[in-house]
Amino acid sequence: MSREHGYTAIENYAAIGDGRTVAMIAMDGRIDWLPIPNLDSPPTFAALLDAEHGGRFELSPAGPFTVEREFVEGTNVLASTYRTATGSVRVTDSLNTGVAGRLPWLELARRTDGLEGVVEMEWRVAPGTMLGKASPWAYDTSHGTVLRVDGVTLAVRTLGADDVTVEEQNIHGVFTTCAGSRHLVGLVGTENEPLNIPDPREVDEGVDRTIANWRAWTDKFQYDGPWAAHVARSALALKLLLHSPSGAIAAAATTSLPENPAGGKNWDYRYAWVRDTAYTLRALIRFGLREEVHAAVAWLLKVIRANDPLVNVFYTLGGELPGGTEQPDVPGWRGIGPVVNGNRAADQLQLSIFGDLFSIVRLYVDAGNVLDASTGRLLATIADQTCDSWQQRDAGIWELEDEQHFTSSKLGCWQALDCAVYLAEDGQIPGIPDRWRAERERIRAYIEEQCWSDERQSYMAYPGAEGLDASVLLAAEMDFDRGERMSSTIDALGAELGAGPLLYRYTGVDAEEATFVACAFWRVSALSCVGRDAEAMDFMDELVSMSNDVGLYSEMIDASDGSFLGNFPQGLSHLALVNAALTIARSRDATTKR
Repeated sequence: MSREHGYTAIENYAAIGDGRTVAMIAMDGRIDWLPIPNLDSPPTFAALLDAEHGGRFELSPAGPFTVEREFVEGTNVLASTYRTATGSVRVTDSLNTGVAGRLPWLELARRTDGLEGVVEMEWRVAPGTMLGKASPWAYDTSHGTVLRVDGVTLAVRTLGADDVTVEEQNIHGVFTTCAGSRHLVGLVGTENEPLNIPDPREVDEGVDRTIANWRAWTDKFQYDGPWAAHVARSALALKLLLHSPSGAIAAAATTSLPENPAGGKNWDYRYAWVRDTAYTLRALIRFGLREEVHAAVAWLLKVIRANDPLVNVFYTLGGELPGGTEQPDVPGWRGIGPVVNGNRAADQLQLSIFGDLFSIVRLYVDAGNVLDASTGRLLATIADQTCDSWQQRDAGIWELEDEQHFTSSKLGCWQALDCAVYLAEDGQIPGIPDRWRAERERIRAYIEEQCWSDERQSYMAYPGAEGLDASVLLAAEMDFDRGERMSSTIDALGAELGAGPLLYRYTGVDAEEATFVACAFWRVSALSCVGRDAEAMDFMDELVSMSNDVGLYSEMIDASDGSFLGNFPQGLSHLALVNAALTIARSRDATTKR
């Protein structure tokens, strides 16, 4: 694996997590991204965005090596096998969890088992500047040296790796493996609180406990349909993005990985989008994961009630409204800036989120759950608001500055009112749904009359638009249209936005960014919904081969070479894969029962 000015390709990373944060591990054994203690905390290790000063945790053979890696089956624990001219080792990387769930401190274990021969290993723990905010330093205590940066305190724990050197801003060392040997370099950390210093043997034991904890979770996972291994890995990737302290679901683990190699399209995705929550719950319900489903629904409804009845586009992982944005003075991945903290889309109007919210609630109810009275009243208010708001222009699902009457936004409003009528008739929300039913039909008429082009035989991006928008594919999944119009729209989108099995988001965007992974899987789902399962399965087979070596996807894939762009791992990409597989499986089951 090569590095260019200290940076490596996005697809060279794997991700591990503990329910609070995520560590990004490159193929050469460097951890280049790790916020502490939470995913949205300032990153203590951020060489991903600032190779020189961002901070990293290195562990690899001292000489040339090759590497093969995979996740330990059924887990988010990474196993990497390094081979050198003199021997081989297996490094197991784990963000440890406790006996009763997540630990109250960060505990990162890097276990090295000698397999064959002898291998000299090097390691270095070098925290960074928190994206230019602070300067780390080593501090001696009665229990050994700790590293401090801003409010974070770190301690290195070693087992059989005691040749250690302490410098002003980092700690490093070497050790030599042999067949059957075991060494450990661990890291524990807290933010603005005392630090527990565990025995290194306890950190090592934590690896096995964490593997068992992950497998206890995957044992509850229910899916035996096609592409089962890819679906299971995507479910585990989504679990990494579930913020266990609150139940929120982050869109991605990183900020500022560029969508455009020329720069300028860098965003912070460490927030919980209502849209992504809806798609996640659809998958989690189908997988039989009741605890995560309830936590996410309860979190979302609580934060909406606490902030504003008009649903916001996204929230912080703690449930607050997002604040402003800032641009730290650091170079960005491969020098492609800007680096951004915060997301300016927070203040946009995006009407499709009404549909996302009601879809969440309908799925929750259909899974056998009951709404409380307060939630019912809140939803009735939002349904009334949808009746008034759907005729407005908005920023659309792609969060564009040029507001239009986007087709996908009208579809979201239609979905919201369709679900509201269903929930009212089911006795889950109060009120007489006559108005919701009437406005739902007005929206349908608007979409069918104003957003359809006879000339293009396709739903357009918005009335009067010359271009197409792949997000209209969601009309099939929400059961707005599964007929000839949707079928011909799929063909039109493929002809104008397609690049093999991949799709760009909308007309003209190919000049400034790569293909959008989720759109490709949306096409798969839509094909299945309109009865074109053979085509759907062919595309699906191609797409599942386009992940990286450990089954993860970023936001975008460059169709010319398969390289990744955008934040990583990207929840929406994995959600779209899962839902495509579920849609095809459901279609095949229905066909079998006929």
